[in-house]
Order: sequence, then C-alpha cells, then structure tokens
Amino acid sequence: MSLRRQGRDYLVIGLLQWLLDWAVMVGLTHLGMPVAPANIAGRVTGALLGYWLNGKWTFAGDDTAVGAAQLQRFAVMWVTTTLVSTWSLTHIDDIFGLRWVWLAKPAVEIALGLLGFVLSRYWIYRR
Repeated sequence: MSLRRQGRDYLVIGLLQWLLDWAVMVGLTHLGMPVAPANIAGRVTGALLGYWLNGKWTFAGDDTAVGAAQLQRFAVMWVTTTLVSTWSLTHIDDIFGLRWVWLAKPAVEIALGLLGFVLSRYWIYRR
C-alpha cells in the first residue's frame, strides 16, 4: 500500500474521528461536565470509529489484521495519547480558560494524530 493513499485515508478518517471527538467534548463541557472526563468521552467515541475504519480500510492488507493483538496495541497507544491530550487540555483550561481549550484541542489532536499514523502503519495493525 502506498504511503500517499494511507495518509489520505488516515486523514479523512481522522477528520471524521476528530469531528465526533470534538463535538462530544464541546457538547459535554457546554452542559457543565469538567474538561478531563468530557475529553476522555470524546476520545473514546472517536477511537471506536477510527480503530475499526482504519483497520478495515486504511491499513488493510495481507500483512495486517484487526484482532485481539491489534486491539491491545491500539489500546496502549490510545491510553497514552489520551493521557497526554487530557493533561494538556486541563492545563490549558487552568491557565487560559475553557474557550482556549475548545480552540487548542484541534492542535493537540493533530500532533497526536501524526504519531498515531506512524504507530498504526508500522505497529498497531501488523499481524
């Protein structure tokens, strides 16, 4: 599979994930939920969509799979990136306030998405 096609597909699926993640986080914080649990809820919804779509479409091939081993590797990456994301956003909230969290979340998630692409391509979905 070409890096260009995988990158394009990962970006499209990532945008769908991000929109769902961001909408859930903003909606929950707007309703009064604190940033940390709202961010985790948003990331869970995005992760559920992205794990399946990327495994079945973006990184699908003879040397890849969507199974228990891949899910475990994905979970390790997801927990780590969620901790980084949540830590970052709660500190932005403490210093600058909620509106800056809403604006900063896309930049934080783009940086983590780039790391996620590399890990997905070379580690997560491998047999």
